[in-house]
Amino acid sequence: MSTTTPDTKTKLIDAALDLIWKGSYGSVSVDDICRAADVRKGSFYHYFPSKVDLALAVMEESHRLMEPEFDVIFSPRIPALQRFERFADFVYRSQSEAAAKYHQVCGCPCTSLGSEMAGQEACIRDKYEEITRRKERYYQNALRDMIAEGLLPPQTDVNAVAEEINTYIIGQLVIARIQNNLEHLKRDLKIGLLKILGVER
Repeated sequence: MSTTTPDTKTKLIDAALDLIWKGSYGSVSVDDICRAADVRKGSFYHYFPSKVDLALAVMEESHRLMEPEFDVIFSPRIPALQRFERFADFVYRSQSEAAAKYHQVCGCPCTSLGSEMAGQEACIRDKYEEITRRKERYYQNALRDMIAEGLLPPQTDVNAVAEEINTYIIGQLVIARIQNNLEHLKRDLKIGLLKILGVER
């Protein structure tokens, strides 16, 4: 008879997300995750054949938690440029909340896992790329609407600009984590996004 409970998988994912986000994949063991989740080690392997499989679930969960915010921020009912401004505010706000919870700047969990493990695990790299493309679709749709509103030239390569936006945001988050300081994010993120978009406020 299985000793697992219906919420055991969720508890493991939540515990791993917390531990890996504030630390790293390499610094967190399966034992650490099981202790934090209050789950027996056998139950861990009932749901996840390996720690890498749990890491993939953590990446998916971190994005799933963000999607409702993305849906609201990038709603077609909101003027396209305002979506990017609201997004910059959201990034700073969510990082501030995480820093208050964990007492350090955490950055992006998917980026942290990707930068640490993508060279060793192709499945981590593939998952990172998949999540990145899903984020960029929000940017692409907003950019198309900016073109329709006459804010960007018709010939704008929305895919290239979306990639540039994503790269810029990742860079800002990585720097904030390295410096353990959100001041640059607060000061520069929105301004930088507007420069990429070629508009000024």
